[in-house]
Amino acid sequence: MAVLNKIRQRSVFLILVIALALFAFVLADVIRNGGFSSQKSQNTVGTVNDEDISREEFARQVEAFQQNAGQNVTTTQAVNQVWEQKLREVIIDDELEKLGVRVGEAQIRQLMETQMANNPTFLNEAGQFDENRLREYVSSIRSNSPQAYQQWLEFENSLDGTARENLYFTMVSAGVGATLTEGELAYHNQNDNVDLEYVQIPFSSVSDDEVEVSKAEIREYVENHAARFETEASRDIRYVFFEEEASEEDREEAREGLISLMGERVEFNSAANANDTLPGFEATDDYDTFLAENSDIPYQDRFVFKNELPSEFRDDIFNLEEGETFGPYEHNTSWKITKMVETREIPDSIKASHILVAYQGLQFAPDVTRSKEEAETLADSLANVVRNNNSKFAELAAEFSADKSNSEEGGDLGYFGPGDMVPEFDEFVLENNKGDIEVIETDFGYHVVHIVEQSDRKRAVKTATLARAIEASSNTGNELFNKATKFEIAAKEGDFAEEAEAEDLNVRSVENINALDETIRGLGAQRSVIQWTFEEDAKAGDVRRFDIAGGYVVAQLTAKREKGLMSAEEASSEVLPILEKEKKAEIIKQKLNGDKLQEIAASQNQVVQNAKAVTLNNPTLPGAGREPGVIGAVFAMEAGVVSKPITGEKGVYVVELVSKNKAPERESYRNIAEQETQSQRQQASRQAYEALKKKAEIEDNRARFY
Repeated sequence: MAVLNKIRQRSVFLILVIALALFAFVLADVIRNGGFSSQKSQNTVGTVNDEDISREEFARQVEAFQQNAGQNVTTTQAVNQVWEQKLREVIIDDELEKLGVRVGEAQIRQLMETQMANNPTFLNEAGQFDENRLREYVSSIRSNSPQAYQQWLEFENSLDGTARENLYFTMVSAGVGATLTEGELAYHNQNDNVDLEYVQIPFSSVSDDEVEVSKAEIREYVENHAARFETEASRDIRYVFFEEEASEEDREEAREGLISLMGERVEFNSAANANDTLPGFEATDDYDTFLAENSDIPYQDRFVFKNELPSEFRDDIFNLEEGETFGPYEHNTSWKITKMVETREIPDSIKASHILVAYQGLQFAPDVTRSKEEAETLADSLANVVRNNNSKFAELAAEFSADKSNSEEGGDLGYFGPGDMVPEFDEFVLENNKGDIEVIETDFGYHVVHIVEQSDRKRAVKTATLARAIEASSNTGNELFNKATKFEIAAKEGDFAEEAEAEDLNVRSVENINALDETIRGLGAQRSVIQWTFEEDAKAGDVRRFDIAGGYVVAQLTAKREKGLMSAEEASSEVLPILEKEKKAEIIKQKLNGDKLQEIAASQNQVVQNAKAVTLNNPTLPGAGREPGVIGAVFAMEAGVVSKPITGEKGVYVVELVSKNKAPERESYRNIAEQETQSQRQQASRQAYEALKKKAEIEDNRARFY
């Protein structure tokens, strides 16, 4: 009781202590997770002009983009594409908001009509877009297909964004145009020309040893041209790749396993509680089942010609007799044994036409109501008609064929080879002759087939190939894992390069990796490695092992560069040639003697060259290339005057203007001004957006999530 009384007396104090402890616990968790803003950082892919881009919404858009693009894009490519779309949307919306401009329903409807103009689902009998059909379609998918309806809503949103973008850039383009004076200037830039003589003293006439560029000069140049040398955060790594490869024991085991499938084998049948004797590859005639159960590649039930067989084994396989085998042979990282199943003389190219008669219940023909029996009767009737009068084939195909891809072309399927059609169709056109007409049945319905053309028949073969991939065994994989792990530990404790050299391992270096890069040279797509290098706690010198497709990578982070100006070392490859040219130009100018071109040329062991009809639009000097700065200076000179030394792209020039030839004036420059207007408007949208993007405040967090 005494203890309880003391607790009661100190209850306020205890509550305060507990509260402080809880607060400390929460505060510690907040600090561990990046502060009070961590919730936002975990759910925000980026921020554009104070507008957050939700991680969840962004992920849905990336997924939708990948679904539409199929296998053509990687996740990183999809992320980058959606990011750029989102940037445009937010930036342009901000500008429209400032202007007080709204996109109306009529503009979106007009854009939708344009988008749907060629979609037969939304066209009426006259071939015009029908809004009622669109409403019916949307109502149908909303009731029957939530996924399709969600895609439709996303499409509508994209139309809204496209309409806003079109409106903004239409307004931008409307404010762009060239005046008559600009038209006149463009005309003279294109047609005024000069004749000149010049001496070129190339930069190469000064030895590289005569000029010296210091690191301080490079740094000063970078600082004076900061916009040009701004760089994103980047990382350098070096790595060793431990490739998972089959050992000689693995190769031999795969080969022996393949050979063991050739003859009869006994297997226990648990259902019958008895041993079954199963035929081997040599004796089986059920190639489909046998290869499905025992081979790494399935049976291809089709004829091929000699040139379709593996080139290095072509003769050995093609010359087999039916039932004979060739192998084991190694091809495409597999051991293979090939058996000749059948040989036949067939054409390698066929041209045919067909009339496809569908019936009720076929998936591709949901609107067809005729029964299967009615379809067969109709197909037989059509075949009889065209056998008696082949000229009616095209007319009947247009009227009756369910294959709309070619019904308007008389059912013409064009030229195709063996195996290009479904088996029943293929069998008919290969076994029969030019001009034959017959009804055949496939999973698509009944076909009235007419063989129009056939190439000459030649020998083709049907083979079955038993294959066993040559792969690293689990023992080999374990040995590789141990080797990679051992090197990882040694590289963490010692010098990465020295440890690799001691183990005779190849070290590769990769520089300037950006946060959103997808691939690493020599390894392909490796986002996990790149993300590691950009983790906040990753330090230069850190080593980590990664499990990747085909083996393991042990990588070391060798350099971390944050966003900002390039260092003198990083910029030297670009800046050094510029500063060397400047210094060489000064040396050349100090060496020049004489007032006339011939004197200057002689003093520098050069020759006087000439150029005729050079324009500002095409400032090219024969033997020297493009020199816009030199030609611009010449147009400002008077005839007969020798210039001061002019620094160009390829050297230092001294020029004498021989004559300036001005093009005759035109009565009107309106047409040229209009051409200039069109040219400027084509560039205006891109330039306007790039300017807005440069001005925008963008926080990009994509690398945290992808």
